[in-house]
Amino acid sequence: MPSPDSDSRPDKPPRRPRYAGKNPRQFHEKYKELQPQLYPDDVAKVLDSGKTPAGTHRPIMVREILQVLAPKPGDVAVDCTLGYGGHATELLTKVQPGGRLLAVDADPLELPKAEARLRGLGFPPESLVVQRMNYAGVAQLIAAESPGGADVLLADLGLSSMQIDDPRRGFTFKFSGPLDMRMNPGRGLSAADLLTKLDKSKLAAILTENADEPHAEALASAILQMHGREPLTTTEDLAEVVRGAVRRWSRGPETGDDTVRRVFQALRIAVNDEFGALESFLRQLPACLKPGGRAAILTFHSGEDRRVKQAFKEGLRSGVYSSISQDVTRATPTEQRFNPRSASAKLRFAVRAATAEQESAGGA
Repeated sequence: MPSPDSDSRPDKPPRRPRYAGKNPRQFHEKYKELQPQLYPDDVAKVLDSGKTPAGTHRPIMVREILQVLAPKPGDVAVDCTLGYGGHATELLTKVQPGGRLLAVDADPLELPKAEARLRGLGFPPESLVVQRMNYAGVAQLIAAESPGGADVLLADLGLSSMQIDDPRRGFTFKFSGPLDMRMNPGRGLSAADLLTKLDKSKLAAILTENADEPHAEALASAILQMHGREPLTTTEDLAEVVRGAVRRWSRGPETGDDTVRRVFQALRIAVNDEFGALESFLRQLPACLKPGGRAAILTFHSGEDRRVKQAFKEGLRSGVYSSISQDVTRATPTEQRFNPRSASAKLRFAVRAATAEQESAGGA
């Protein structure tokens, strides 16, 4: 007969690895934030402190976007950058009953999670269409699913917090991770591989064009000199090279973090051809909208905002758009306090001309 101490007893689950200090600091240690359904009170405390829980994302300027787009029951809405699904949830709610949301995202890791969250909210299955693709190609999806165009369309060009915070994606320099930065980790060159292919002039041009970096040439020289001696393969490697360069020319107590942010931004834009995707999207945008349809775009740095502003102005002059935002809308001071990542966001909108006659008159 088996003894009471036999192996028939179920194994105890493995103990969770301990972390140093009172609170977890590394992304993978924040198990409560990564499981909000199990620890809602702890997550609420993080939100109340003005921080974004690990693995989640706070949608920015929701009220302002809904005011601009004015979605209503029966509308066809498009979310060009699904991310965590915060904006999509609001749009899908507003177009019910009878409306549909078409949502796309290029990130193969986060897209299935966002779709599962949306479908778990109980909306009719046919009211949601999700497809993995870069938003530059969203016109193809709209043509297939809503040939007459969309009533409302949103493009939030910012990185999602769960992408920024996860060191494994290579977007952050707060913790060491692979120097990757790809939205789709299975496609294209990583940031480390891109550095191998660039010469000084090309890297300096990327830093200038993509981040308005004032020390582009000096930084390009320092980065490629170190990369040539020993390949930079982690975010920490790159950040230290940049900080070292800043220390050499800085006379004050500057830490170099602002410069590091600009370098990371510039490389991320290059790795993912973000400006190329945005320009392609802006060219196709009028054809994505029904007459009278409305588009809203959230940008997060000057390179994006310049392109959106110029495209909207040209569309207004040609009569493609009947009206556009005269100035940007910013997050309120309250939102910026509780969600600091909203501070750099700028919202612009455009309205598709209602009739062909109006377009002709506008272009006369």
